[in-house]
Amino acid sequence: MKSLYNIITDAEKALRSGNPIKIGKYAEHDHAEVIATIEAYLNKQHISGKFDSKNREKPFYDIVTQAVNTWYKATDIDRKNIKFLPKNAGQRLKAFIATLMFRDWMKKNNFGQFLNKWGYTLAAYGSAVSKFVEQDGKLIPYVVAWDRLICDPVDFYSNPIIEKIYYTPAQLRALPYDQEEVERVIKASQQAGEVREDLEEQTIDNRAEYIGVYEIHGELPLWYLTFKEGDEDIYRQQMHVVFIKKGKNKEDDIETTLYSGREKQNPYYISHLIEQEGRTLSIGAVQHLFDNQWMVNYSVKLIKDQLDLASKMVSQTSDTDFAGRNVMTDIDTGDILITKENQPLTPINLQATAYSPLINFLDTWYQGGRAITGTHESITGETLPSGTPYRLGAMLNTESQSLFSMMVENKGLHLEEMINKYVLPFFKKSLKTTKEVSLILQGEELEQFDELTLPARLERALRAEIMAGRMPTMSELEQMVSEENRLLGSLRPIKINKSWTDYFADLDLDAIDIDITGEQLDRAEFYSAINSILQMLMSNPNALQDPNIRKLFYKIFDKVGVVSPLEIAKPSPLGQMGQIEIAKPSPLGQMGQMRENTGGIAGLPEIGQRPEVGIASI
Repeated sequence: MKSLYNIITDAEKALRSGNPIKIGKYAEHDHAEVIATIEAYLNKQHISGKFDSKNREKPFYDIVTQAVNTWYKATDIDRKNIKFLPKNAGQRLKAFIATLMFRDWMKKNNFGQFLNKWGYTLAAYGSAVSKFVEQDGKLIPYVVAWDRLICDPVDFYSNPIIEKIYYTPAQLRALPYDQEEVERVIKASQQAGEVREDLEEQTIDNRAEYIGVYEIHGELPLWYLTFKEGDEDIYRQQMHVVFIKKGKNKEDDIETTLYSGREKQNPYYISHLIEQEGRTLSIGAVQHLFDNQWMVNYSVKLIKDQLDLASKMVSQTSDTDFAGRNVMTDIDTGDILITKENQPLTPINLQATAYSPLINFLDTWYQGGRAITGTHESITGETLPSGTPYRLGAMLNTESQSLFSMMVENKGLHLEEMINKYVLPFFKKSLKTTKEVSLILQGEELEQFDELTLPARLERALRAEIMAGRMPTMSELEQMVSEENRLLGSLRPIKINKSWTDYFADLDLDAIDIDITGEQLDRAEFYSAINSILQMLMSNPNALQDPNIRKLFYKIFDKVGVVSPLEIAKPSPLGQMGQIEIAKPSPLGQMGQMRENTGGIAGLPEIGQRPEVGIASI
C-alpha cells in the first residue's frame, strides 16, 4: 500500500506538473496556474514579469480590484442575516431570543471576521474553502488560502485534502503532537536552514525559523492508524500531520508523522458563488477578467511607449560637427547653432499618431470586462456617461442585481449548511447554563423585542400593583412598561430559572434561515413606491382605514421586497383600551387570556414576588 508520504508528494507533484485537466473536448483548466494568475492580478503584478525585453518597466492598469470589490459588496452576508425560524406563532419570542444569543455567540467567536474573509475569497476566486477546527473547547473557523491547498482539481471531496502549514518551533511545541518527533523535525529544519516556500517551491521569504508540515484529511484505510492486516479495505475519516524533507541523497530524506488520529468529520467545506461542472475551483471576478486585464495592460504599454517616444526631442543633420552632442545637456537656452552649407539641423516628428486608436482599443476591453462581471457604473456608484438614459441605467442595475441575487442565494445555502454542520453544535453547548443575559438592541429589533414581551411585562406589572393594593388602568400599566424601557435604553436583560437548553427544548435550533431579501432590492423601484405612498398618506392620512386601499398598500410593499407588511405597525388594541378601568376582580384572568392569545409567553413570577425592574420574564 502506498505510504502517506508518497500520497502527499505525488499529489503535490501532480499539482505542480502544469498538466491541465480536460473539461469537454476543447476546454482545459490548469488549477495551479489559474490560482497563481489570480494572486498575481490581485497584487497588481504581471505574470510575464515587471520589465519588457528592453528592460523597460511595464505598467499595470488594474481592472480586477473594482470588480472584486463590487462582487464582495453586492453579495455580502452579515451576522444579522442569520435567524432562527419558529415552528409556530407561540415560538416567535424564543426564536427571536435564540437569534440574538447566536449573534452574540458569533461576535465573541469572531465569526463576523470569518464571514468577511469568506465573502472576499468567494468574490475573487469564485470558490472558497473553509476549515473548522476545535481548539480548547472553542470553534475556530478559517478560510484556507488556495495557494497552500493540495486537492483534486476535478472533485474537491473525492481524494484526501492536503494543506501545507508553516509553524515556528514554539508553535509546533505547543501543539498536541509527538514531542520527540517534533524536536527531531525542529533540529533537522534548523540544520538545513529551511525557508517558507509555496506549492510551486518558490521561496516566500528568507525567514529560516519556520517549519513546513503537511496536514492530510480524508477517508483513508484504517491501516494507516492500526497497521493491522485486514484494515486495508476499511475506510475511516482520519487526520495525519506529516513532515517531509528531501535530502541530497535518498538516505538523507526525512519522513515522519507528528500526529495521527480519527476525526468526526472532514473539517473542510468548499462553497461556490456559481459552481462550475468538472472543476473544483469555480470562476470568480478575477478569472472572468483574465483576457481583459491582459489586453488592457498590453494597450497601456503601447500607449506608454508612444508617449515616451513623443516626449523626446530628436533632431537630424548630416553636419558631423554635431556628432555626439545632446540637445538636452550640451545645448543651453539661447545658444546659436551653425551648420555647414546645405546641411541644416531639423527636428524629427515623433508625434504619437496611434494614441487615439489605442485609447479606443483599451476602452473596448475595459468596458467588455465590466459587462462580463456586471460592474456597470450604475451599480458601482459612478456617474453614468453623458447622454445615458435614466431607464437604461436602471435596467443595467436591475440586470446586475439579478446576477448578484443568485450569487447571494448560493452563498446563503452554503452558509446554512456550514452553520448546521459545524457551528450549531458548539452554540448548543454554550446553552447548557442558567444565566442572565443582557442584549444590546437597536432600532427595529428593540421594537420587536418590546412588542413580543409586552403581554408578559404588562401582567407582571399588574400583579405587582395588585400586591401593593392598587388597581391601575391599562394606560397606567403601559406607562409603567414604557418608563422601564426608557430607563433601560437599548439594554434588555433576560433572566430564566432553568438552563437555556431546557428553555429552547421545543425550538428547532437546526431550522435557521439566511435572510437575503435585502440583497434583492431594486432601489429605484423601492424609493419610487415609498415616495408615492408617502405623498398619498400626507394628503389623506385616513386612507389606510379603507380595507381595499390597505390591501393594495401591503401588496406594494410585499412586491418591493424590502419591508414586509407584517412589519407595518397596526393600531394597538391596548392603546384603544387605555382609558378602561380594570375594576372587576378577575383582571389576571383577562391578562392570562391575552397572554394565551399572543403566543403563550410563560415564565412569569409567582404572585407574592416582587419582580426585578428591567428583567424580561420569558
